[in-house]
Amino acid sequence: MITGSGDRHAPDEHSARSELARLLPPPSHPDMGPARHRANKEFLLNEIDRDRRPSTAAPRRWGWLALATSVAAVAVMLAAQGGNAPAEKAPPATAASVELLDRVAQAAYSEPQPQVRDDQYSYVRTVGHSVSLSEGSGGTMQRDVITENREQWIAVDGLRPGLQRGTGGDREIPAPGGGALNSPTYKLLAGLPTDPEALLKRIYADAGLNHGAGSGSTTGPDQEAFVTIGDLLRSSVAPPQVSAALYRAVEHIPGVVTIDDAVDAAGRHGVAVARVHGGERNEWIFDKQSLRLLGERTVLLKDGPWGRAGDEVASVAILARDVVDAPGQAARTESSI
Repeated sequence: MITGSGDRHAPDEHSARSELARLLPPPSHPDMGPARHRANKEFLLNEIDRDRRPSTAAPRRWGWLALATSVAAVAVMLAAQGGNAPAEKAPPATAASVELLDRVAQAAYSEPQPQVRDDQYSYVRTVGHSVSLSEGSGGTMQRDVITENREQWIAVDGLRPGLQRGTGGDREIPAPGGGALNSPTYKLLAGLPTDPEALLKRIYADAGLNHGAGSGSTTGPDQEAFVTIGDLLRSSVAPPQVSAALYRAVEHIPGVVTIDDAVDAAGRHGVAVARVHGGERNEWIFDKQSLRLLGERTVLLKDGPWGRAGDEVASVAILARDVVDAPGQAARTESSI
C-alpha cells in the first residue's frame, strides 16, 4: 500500500534482518519491482514500530519471536529483489526534463512564503491506490487493488505527537524529534540547503548509507535519491525556496525523463518527470498550467505477475496541504501550499 518513508531502526534490528536474510531460503513468489518492494517493506517495518508504541491497553511484551516473524517477512521481500544484483546505470537527465524541472522550480519558488510557528502542524491530504499480490488457493497468485486515503498532521518542530487519519481509522504518530530525510518535519526541511548541488550532496550521502557501493542494494543511490526527493515533495510541507531547490537538484540525477501525459489517482491529467528502474517507471505529475505537483504514480513497463505493461502498481494524488494549528484541523483551501 502507499506509505511514507520508513523509519530507520536500531542496529540490533538491522543485524537481525541481515542474519535472517542470509538464513532464509530463496522466495517462492514472483519478484516484485522497486515500488512494490519499497511499499511492502515500509508497511512491515511500520507494523513493527506500531506494536512497540506505548498503549493504554495492558502492557504487551515484544519478544524475539514476534520481532523475528516480522523481520523474516521483510527478509523474504529483500531476497525477492535479488539483493546482490548491481544497480542499473542510466544516462544524464534529458534536456526536456531539465527544462521542465526548471520551470517547476520557478513556479514553486514563486509560491507565498507561509508564516509558520513551531507549535503548528504540517498537514497533507492524499488519495491513492496500490496493487497487492497474494497467493490464493491452489498456489495461484491473486492481484488486488488496495485503496488508501490519508490525512496526516506532523508537528512543525517535531516535539509533539502527530496524527494520521486513513482508511483504517485514526492513529497517533510519535513525535519525530529533530526528524530525518525519511521522516521530515517542517523545521528540518526549512534548514536544508537551498543550493541545489549542496542539497543533492546531502541527499546522496543519506542514500549511500543503505544503497551505496557494497550495500547489496539493487536500488542504488541514484534511484534512492530520486525516490527520497519525491517522498519529500509529495508527503511534506516545505518552504518555497527548499521545494525549488529539491526540483533543481533532480536535474543532476541520471536517468530522469519526461512524460507528455500522466494521470494521478484523482483522475487529473498532467505532464510528468519520471525515472525508470527495475522494469517500473516512477512518475511525478504536474498540472500543465500551474506546474503544481498533483501526485505520483508507478507504471509497469513489461507484463508480469503484478500486471501488464502500462498498468499502474501505485498511484497517489495530493488534494490539500497546509500549516494548521492542531491535529485534526483541515487545510484552509485545497492544495493551499
